[in-house]
Amino acid sequence: MTSSSIFLAGIGILFSFLPNEVMEYLNVESNTIVILFFNILSALYLGFAILNWMAKGTLIGGIYNKPIAIGNLMHFGVGAITLVKVVSNIQTHKEIIISLTVIYAIFAILFANVFRTNPSKTKK
Repeated sequence: MTSSSIFLAGIGILFSFLPNEVMEYLNVESNTIVILFFNILSALYLGFAILNWMAKGTLIGGIYNKPIAIGNLMHFGVGAITLVKVVSNIQTHKEIIISLTVIYAIFAILFANVFRTNPSKTKK
């Protein structure tokens, strides 16, 4: 949960404070609507980041905190599938897309494991 929240917060902060620079790097035409979409996307990433950060100390898996587990699985699973589809068709910035694909796939696998297994308390 901690690593996913840090990853999501990093993207959220990047899109929130540097949308013009990201668009320039990606060769995306900057206009008000695109900046608005980057800012809304930033809010989504930051929302998920804080959700994961606040849930990091709780039991997750099985019947415990199922909405958090399935929400993360849906985000990272669909994101990984989308990135896999895009990585074969894209010519520029391929290293960034491949890196994001690997990270998303790892988080998708981890959250799928969290979703299908029951947590166990560690003895203190």
